[in-house]
Amino acid sequence: MNLADLNKVALAMVVPGKGVLAADESSGTIKKRFDAINVESTEETRRDYREMLFRSQEAMSKYVSGVILYDETIWQNAKDGTPLVKLIEQSGAIPGIKVDEGTQALPNCPGELVTAGLDKLAERLKKYYERGARFAKWRAVIDIGKNIPTMTAIHVNAHALARYAALCQQAQIVPIVEPEVLMDGDHDIDRCFEVTQRVLNKTFQELRVQRVALEGMILKPNMAIAGKKSAKPSSVEEVAEKTIRLLKSCVPAAVPGIAFLSGGQSDEDATAHLNAMNRIGSLPWRLTFSYGRALQAAPQKAWSGKPENIAAGQRAFTHRARMNALASKGEWEAGLEKKVA
Repeated sequence: MNLADLNKVALAMVVPGKGVLAADESSGTIKKRFDAINVESTEETRRDYREMLFRSQEAMSKYVSGVILYDETIWQNAKDGTPLVKLIEQSGAIPGIKVDEGTQALPNCPGELVTAGLDKLAERLKKYYERGARFAKWRAVIDIGKNIPTMTAIHVNAHALARYAALCQQAQIVPIVEPEVLMDGDHDIDRCFEVTQRVLNKTFQELRVQRVALEGMILKPNMAIAGKKSAKPSSVEEVAEKTIRLLKSCVPAAVPGIAFLSGGQSDEDATAHLNAMNRIGSLPWRLTFSYGRALQAAPQKAWSGKPENIAAGQRAFTHRARMNALASKGEWEAGLEKKVA
């Protein structure tokens, strides 16, 4: 492991004014997104859609530091035969790869999940590195509900995240460590804070046990936020203040940066929360975005699978990327949302 090189990549992923595009939806997830815009999900339509994003020159070169790819996508070529990985590299962004294999039921823990994919991960990472991937992502899912999460679910998922991160660094790949506490329930922000604190503390304990170099990783957490069904929704200021307090209590300063997931927030909410956190300032790590749906919902709708809509889709993507890039510097304002090019 060359820690200096890992740290260099990690810092480039969280450079001020840029963030990570999460374009790693599984085939099942992107089918749901395509169903919503009446587009058949085929290998070709998925390729065409992602090629549209990666050829958005302004967005990719100015506002995107890296792209998380799905296994299918990293091996695909654009219509003209150029590997999609090369399109990303040519824009100045860093290619990355989702390496987990989804979730499965956790034995003896009803309603809880564990992420699979550690078997043969070392071999897969070598192939991804040769293809151009310089970072990877593994997502653990923690739900909040009656009597959950259990300590069992928190422990096994944190352990798997740490095993994955150690294997990545051995392969000279920067791991994005993503322990996601879901916002699907009716819990309030304080319950989210308490659960996320337990999850992050356990995750960093396991990372230390596995001897993961914190300087060569990125954390991708949820924000402290009330559940979607909560009777007590959170204000932008409360989300920002409590998320910063949470992170300061759990995340070592050695971590180069934190790239938030959007987790089902609306486009503008995800931007506003990130912006408010960066305005608080005086932080030991860089705060940016690693958004999927919050960057892509608008361009998907504008594109709708039609070649004549590619330019409109790219404009929508550029706008959302720019808004979040401004938020990563604390320079976003709600009035800018109406100034779409």
